[in-house]
Amino acid sequence: MENKKEVGMTLIVKAITRLTVGLILLYGIYIVLHGHLSPGGGFAGGVIIALSFIHLMLAFGRETALKKLSEAQASVLESLGAIMFLTITLLGFLGGYFFLNFFFHKGNPFALFSAGIIPLCNIAICLKVGAGLFVIFVVLISFKGLEKEK
Repeated sequence: MENKKEVGMTLIVKAITRLTVGLILLYGIYIVLHGHLSPGGGFAGGVIIALSFIHLMLAFGRETALKKLSEAQASVLESLGAIMFLTITLLGFLGGYFFLNFFFHKGNPFALFSAGIIPLCNIAICLKVGAGLFVIFVVLISFKGLEKEK
């Protein structure tokens, strides 16, 4: 029989990763959506979401993580985040003020759907930061693979 080199880390790390990746992703989404009510927001949530994919890559290998989110998909998400953020700011600017709260009305403290455009800005920043950080990590891993071949 042919010995096939196993990619990734040990069985224990892979088992724990299967249990925790979904929870980390869910926590990142929570941080993004509740960023206007508590500390957090688009940047922190985007980093946590990117770390869930990076955790997957470290435990199972590069190919497994790229099956979930490819470099092309991450690039599209990053561009979508930038375009979404620019659209929000330009719509506010066209209303007469930079970042004018044009979409939702201001509401009650501690109410989830009463923050105006802040949740939309958080989602746009999350897409930009999360996808960008994931792509940076993929590129760094690619350079490591090139270094081993020499």
